[in-house]
Amino acid sequence: MKDILNRLIAFETLSKAEAKNILTRISTEEFSEIQIASFLTVFMMRNITLAELEGFREALLELCHALDLSDYDAIDLCGTGGDSKNTFNVSTLAAFVTAGAGVNVAKHGNYGVSSVSGSSNVLEHLGLKFRQAEDFHKKCLDEAGICILHAPLFHPAMKSVAPIRKSLALKTFFNMLGPMVNPSNPQKQMVGVYSLQLLRLYAYLYQKQQKSYAIVHALDGYDEISLTQSAKVVTHKEDRLIKAEDFNVKTHTPEAIFGGNKVEEASKIFMNVLNNSGTEQQVNTVCANAAVAISVSKDIDLKEAFDQAEISLKSGMALQKFKVLKELSRQ
Repeated sequence: MKDILNRLIAFETLSKAEAKNILTRISTEEFSEIQIASFLTVFMMRNITLAELEGFREALLELCHALDLSDYDAIDLCGTGGDSKNTFNVSTLAAFVTAGAGVNVAKHGNYGVSSVSGSSNVLEHLGLKFRQAEDFHKKCLDEAGICILHAPLFHPAMKSVAPIRKSLALKTFFNMLGPMVNPSNPQKQMVGVYSLQLLRLYAYLYQKQQKSYAIVHALDGYDEISLTQSAKVVTHKEDRLIKAEDFNVKTHTPEAIFGGNKVEEASKIFMNVLNNSGTEQQVNTVCANAAVAISVSKDIDLKEAFDQAEISLKSGMALQKFKVLKELSRQ
């Protein structure tokens, strides 16, 4: 590790093979917490290269407990986090709305590191139990149309890094990797990223794969479609800017989608939205993000997909998906 750190401090970069090797070695707990923290810190101070990101991704995917959910043609809705915006759990809610619109969802998620409440925090607080078994997740998809893949159960390589990330409480390259390392390797994805630079890196990587995808970044910094400003969206078909007017809704302020300062507050917002008691701004934001996922999955127009998202939420179908999944997880 000393040689690697010296090279990185001297502004050298790693090859794809070197990045893969070092992350594999980190997973074996070969290095001290101080060495790992130093390694993470270097990448907070300079941009990661495409080769480095590919190498880190390959290492995590090879070391993970993989699932074969290919028969379900599911989509993942996952954000990188790290935007320091502390919104409510938009992508997690959008996942249930997407499932309620008839699209299978295999959502990858984790505890929050740089935010108050990650998807796993709020779902766990609301009573969901996380499991690893493939048969369980297939049953969830059969009966609820959605499964939750809790990252720590599938990525043992991250075990030695988790307490360091929690202690740093800052975004690291592991935020970048999260959406890329879904253990079921879905062929459809909606990914929210915290910067335009990362959006470009994701686009380069996903263009190499036979996936249907949408990568989104709001121009005011959100790792999702915030409806507070236009969002850049890159898909397997096009690049475009999406505005609130594209969904026939109004823009709103950042305060309208604030997620609270505690998991309890985030969980209350979560259930309010599912129970049709959310604010207009919260509902529109969730439906806009679900619309992108539905559009990618069904290959339909964005406005039509938004209408389907609204029906899913307002009819109670999204709530029903949540209830069924929660019951299955507790059996």
